[in-house]
Amino acid sequence: MAYGNGGFTGMVAFADMAPGLFYGFATVSTNTGHNSSVTEAGDAGWALKNPETRTDWGWRALHGSVALGKELTEAFYSEDISYSYYAGCSTGGRQGLKSVQMFPDDFDGVLAGACAWWTTHQQNWDLKLATYNLPNNASHHITETQVDALATEVLRQCDEVDGVKDNIIMNGYACDFRPETLLCDGPSANKSTCFTADQIDTVYKIYSPWVETNDSFVFPSFAYGSETQFAQMIMTDDDEQGSPSGIAYPRDFVYNDANWPWGNLDFSTIQLSDQLDPGNATAGDFDLRPFKNKGGKLIHYHGFADGEIPTGSSIYYYKQVQKMLTPLGIELDDFYRFFLIPGMEHCLDSVHDAPWYIASANQPGGLTGTNVWGVPGYRDRKHDAILALMAWVENGIAPDELIATKFIDDTPSEGVQAQRPLCVYPKEAKYVGGNWNETSAFECR
Repeated sequence: MAYGNGGFTGMVAFADMAPGLFYGFATVSTNTGHNSSVTEAGDAGWALKNPETRTDWGWRALHGSVALGKELTEAFYSEDISYSYYAGCSTGGRQGLKSVQMFPDDFDGVLAGACAWWTTHQQNWDLKLATYNLPNNASHHITETQVDALATEVLRQCDEVDGVKDNIIMNGYACDFRPETLLCDGPSANKSTCFTADQIDTVYKIYSPWVETNDSFVFPSFAYGSETQFAQMIMTDDDEQGSPSGIAYPRDFVYNDANWPWGNLDFSTIQLSDQLDPGNATAGDFDLRPFKNKGGKLIHYHGFADGEIPTGSSIYYYKQVQKMLTPLGIELDDFYRFFLIPGMEHCLDSVHDAPWYIASANQPGGLTGTNVWGVPGYRDRKHDAILALMAWVENGIAPDELIATKFIDDTPSEGVQAQRPLCVYPKEAKYVGGNWNETSAFECR
């Protein structure tokens, strides 16, 4: 079992490798060719004028580590490896898709979450997003307190679109949200958190896809319900810096200029990024036939409350694969299944106690307790995405649904607070009656 990384970090994912041992795997991870800590996830100074290290981060370090890991494992046990798997989220999700595309024989099964796959567009979008809220003294600038008020109003308007008032927005793109209810000239406006017309314009920009010259689609927007992570994306203490993680890619990867002025970001930056694709990092190949033809299986998931990488980016990827393969008579469900997790933020955790835990990469670290692995109390393929992937690869049992779990205070020893089915896209879990904290209250339709 190989585990992926996050952001621009260069560190071995020991926290993920440890739970993997409990499944009986020999585990491997990589530092992606450089050393940097999780607190430096948005720092890519190591990439400046360093094309070989960019390539390591883009794909080579993982592929090489997997090849070496297989050799060492077979040498140690004096037998061939039966199956090889991968799990990763965010950059780790991108690494998983990149492996499927470039090296279909590396893994029999891949579990990829919240994939940062469109490197040349997403990383620049990070910066574009921050510019909507700058400068900090502008009339259109919104504060963290206002973002909290925005989140509350989104929940008020969107919660019951799915037919049940449970504080969970099941489909963040299905709500017809009207931010004008937050205007300061409204009859019930809270003067400390209300919005001016200029600030409402900023809200609309945040929730709108980035579309450029000649209606060129650049990147999708956030889904409603993802507001709890907005602050780290659109807030900065320095008008001269913009978004640190957003600046890093064009500055250190694309322009190779430590003094690149972030205010120069425009469509030409996207065009140059696409032309160069530094490190060949973008996982934008939609023809997955080689992986399918060798018998590979892919489970892809994304939280619907992700406030770092828009859920729509994963939906877009899935639909592009579908657009390419369906006319060829290939049924995606035969090898590629995509799940959306309502209420889950970026890779783990949830808003308003929505069930989010499926034992994927990074997730055991989000629970309180020692030696947490799998889904405590539910060690089966319905609740555990890794076991679901193994059952599909080894026994041909495809996952028609997964069950996400929310433990009380994210502490397994305290018991289960709620569980909910996750459906194979494009199906959604529909409320059919009963206690909405139980799986029986929903059906995939």
